[in-house]
Amino acid sequence: MGALDIDAVTSHYQALAKLVPLKAITRENDYRKAVAALEALLDAGGADERHPLAGLVEALGEVIESYEARAHKLPASTPNEALAFLMEQHGLKQADLTNLAPQSTISAVLAGKRAISKQLAIKLAARFGVSTAVFV
Repeated sequence: MGALDIDAVTSHYQALAKLVPLKAITRENDYRKAVAALEALLDAGGADERHPLAGLVEALGEVIESYEARAHKLPASTPNEALAFLMEQHGLKQADLTNLAPQSTISAVLAGKRAISKQLAIKLAARFGVSTAVFV
């Protein structure tokens, strides 16, 4: 591998950072901007691990998760309670998650009648910028 072109990296990073915050979040306002950027990336297909934006979704999700671990500690809860809590915090309804799973699945999970599958846990974790451990 050749030498890193620092000027090119700097230029590209500055352009990307204007749109997607890829640095440690220290303020609530920056957190909201990061979550909005993550939601836009997910809406663009970034939840699919084969999508070109999947790596960016993962990186931004980790930045958000780090901030949430410090600033927004989730109460001890079951996976369905955690989902209900996150939906409330983000102002979402079941219908808002139909791009991740059918509404009937989300309803059954929230009612405690169905466990969250590994695949759905990955999608929910990316959607909310939290660890998959929240949902398993």
